[in-house]
Amino acid sequence: MPMTQDDFKKLANGSDIRGVAIPGVPDEPVTLTPEAANRIAAGFVHFLSETTGKSPAELQIAVGHDSRISALAIKDSVLTGLTHTGAHGIDCVLASTPAMFMATIFEDTAADGSIMITASHLPYNRNGLKFFTAAGGADKADIQKILAYAAEAKEAHGTLDHVLKFDLIGRYCEHLRKKIRDALGGAERPLAGMHIVVDAGNGAGGFFAGRILTPLGADTTGSQFLDPDGHFPNHIPNPENADAMRAIKDAVVKNHADLGLIFDTDVDRMSAVLADGTDVSRNALIAMMAAILAPDYPGSTIITDSVTSDGLHDFLEDHLHLKHLRYMRGYKNVINECIRRNTAGEVSPLAIETSGHGALSENYYLDDGAYLAVKLLIAAAKAHAEGKTLGDLIKGSAPSRRGARNPHQNHGHGRRQGLRTRRPRRIRAARQGQGIPHRQPILRGRAPHLPGRLGTPAHVAPRPEHAAQHRGGCCGRRGRDRARGQSTPRGI
Repeated sequence: MPMTQDDFKKLANGSDIRGVAIPGVPDEPVTLTPEAANRIAAGFVHFLSETTGKSPAELQIAVGHDSRISALAIKDSVLTGLTHTGAHGIDCVLASTPAMFMATIFEDTAADGSIMITASHLPYNRNGLKFFTAAGGADKADIQKILAYAAEAKEAHGTLDHVLKFDLIGRYCEHLRKKIRDALGGAERPLAGMHIVVDAGNGAGGFFAGRILTPLGADTTGSQFLDPDGHFPNHIPNPENADAMRAIKDAVVKNHADLGLIFDTDVDRMSAVLADGTDVSRNALIAMMAAILAPDYPGSTIITDSVTSDGLHDFLEDHLHLKHLRYMRGYKNVINECIRRNTAGEVSPLAIETSGHGALSENYYLDDGAYLAVKLLIAAAKAHAEGKTLGDLIKGSAPSRRGARNPHQNHGHGRRQGLRTRRPRRIRAARQGQGIPHRQPILRGRAPHLPGRLGTPAHVAPRPEHAAQHRGGCCGRRGRDRARGQSTPRGI
């Protein structure tokens, strides 16, 4: 029986599409079928034609995938769905989500749009689709349109005979290698003398060791789980997963590496581990990236989600002399707010969520784990040349002792200074006296509405001013880093 409009609606997952792609897990029937993929591809052609003003025959659409075991079957259905409409398909084979966005930027591909087949770190039986144009990634409203057009389309398969195959990851690696070389004086092997371990978790990120680090002179001995395997046999490819972080920490310490890098399945997130096994993730990753950017963007605004620590806030504002905006949770919300503020004339170089989704204004506002890793590598190489370490960037980040703090500010006074702790008893009592549960934030911001983000300018409703000062909503995260088996530099 053909899929219904309701079937397609159930595949919507915020700013992308997700579903069960293969059978075998009890009580999880397949929802992202070859038929669904085929019709969604036709829906994207309709959407893209409407957005760009081009006929389907004028459109070039790039398609790539991560290491999931359902990827090839879905890719074939997507490509034949594209070609049946008359659109031209580009098969980018194994790729990363950020690389697929760059397919709309690189002159080699000049794609009008691109599709990444991925379900990030979800279990092996899941898969999904993400959509891009040169204007950015699909938003929720775009996904609803694409699925509505898919529901109207019929399953139909064109030919793969004229689909162009392109090594997009090779072109993307060339782009990132040039970034590193240019930043480090143009030397051919600027990372010589550095030992860097990569853990790709058998996702799509294995290229970073062999196609970026090795050509730049780094020793990658001890790198692990680089081969793509959609069963994810070693650990979940997710930098927020305790087993994954333990694996990269062990690899760094065992191999006496200078730095460890770990990516999620489709490489739009990352975390790092310093030589002593300290992980640079969550608040510490935000602090590190901000410290790297601060000299080039003095006094700028760093936008994060709402659950960052007080120690991070103090480090950004008091130590780096930047502005820190705690915004809503959700990486698209954080990125869209960064875009809005830069468009309005405020300098905001970084939008980053504690999950590791980080986007730089200098990099198309693209949440790109490999690009964050490049920024870390450049900073690490400069520190190495000066006889310092990457960790020196966030040294001295511990907040002042209790007596030196402003008594009118709620910074938390638990034992773990700077990390999110229970609210002081008097503040909890005051909130409860007002009938407000102490775990409930008093204020909540509203997400910007950005319809048409893919291809048309959008009106953005102004965010309530009080949300800029919102620091609540995170008490339920007390001790979350410790529960995940992650350490954090003191104070962050």
